[in-house]
Amino acid sequence: MRMATGDKELAELAAGGDRDAFRVLLERHYDRLYRFAYRFCHNHADAEDLAQDICLGLPSKLRSFRGEARFTTWLYRVVVNAAQDLWRRQATAVRTAENFAEIQDLNRATEEQTASDMDWVYQSLAAMSEELHVTALLVLAEGLSHAEAGEVLQVKESTISWRMHEIRKQLKSLLAETV
Repeated sequence: MRMATGDKELAELAAGGDRDAFRVLLERHYDRLYRFAYRFCHNHADAEDLAQDICLGLPSKLRSFRGEARFTTWLYRVVVNAAQDLWRRQATAVRTAENFAEIQDLNRATEEQTASDMDWVYQSLAAMSEELHVTALLVLAEGLSHAEAGEVLQVKESTISWRMHEIRKQLKSLLAETV
């Protein structure tokens, strides 16, 4: 019997109990899942725990995958939901991810100043609403387009665009207050 190669077919087989299909899906997507979990947790131990929890629950969650979106989009949604559950359980703010180099105003100083500026950005984004924080992670850290982020978060592309505008506006306002 030929092993399925497409994510959709593998997900269907895994949802039906096919362990080999599940193993292939995990091998194919675990690094992405872990990387995104790390961006939420901002430390390796918590990201590993979150990724493991997701993997343990994934066999039953696969039954909800209908193939209407790409498997990776669905998987991002699973990670977002798991991270939000973690936030609620811990009732703490989550630090944001690395690689916010796109925020150009903060990229003009020395490496030391840039590190200090980036800490400020991380703290500022962590203080924003959960919706803005998650949107920033998907668009800035993961590099998703507004349309892709909208698909993951199950909102319109225009909502993502508005959120990104709001993030920039809030960051500029906070920066003006500190100067």
